[in-house]
Amino acid sequence: MPSVMSPDIPPSWREFLAAVDSALTEEVRVHCLGGFVITMLYQFPRPTSDIDYIETIPGDAAAVLQAVAGKDSDLCKEHGLYFQQVAGIASLPESYRDRLTEVSAGAFHHLRLFALEPHDLALSKLTRNSPIDQGDVEFLAKIVPLDPNILRARYEREFRPCALGNPDWNDQTLKLWLETFFEM
Repeated sequence: MPSVMSPDIPPSWREFLAAVDSALTEEVRVHCLGGFVITMLYQFPRPTSDIDYIETIPGDAAAVLQAVAGKDSDLCKEHGLYFQQVAGIASLPESYRDRLTEVSAGAFHHLRLFALEPHDLALSKLTRNSPIDQGDVEFLAKIVPLDPNILRARYEREFRPCALGNPDWNDQTLKLWLETFFEM
């Protein structure tokens, strides 16, 4: 998995993540998506108070992470920030793991954060397609910039066959995104 230079994490997030790291007793890899990734890696100016994640390695570390830093944890009460598992809620392209990028290389002792590749991140927002999701995808389309051909191909090969929700609705959402955000 490729690694990128750690983003400039605001002090509040840095303190929270350091506290999470201190509470862990083994290496935990967290596959992150959502607003945290968009704001930290791409500097999208919208607030977020959680780190959405789809998976931890080892798998049983998700329970530990939720106990230590979930929404009802002491760390959340102290920092106002938390980890939130979205497995079973968010759909992802089948091979997303092959394209993860480490964003916390060397920053922590036990905690390792990995971010979805930008096209995978956009597709993770397709089934919900809320106004916030649409704004995130529009931002990524311009800033990264996303390649509409990669987005479409990955959708057809890796996302559509395993996505949650109505496939026809997902098809229409992708079509709308391509027309709106890429002027196709």
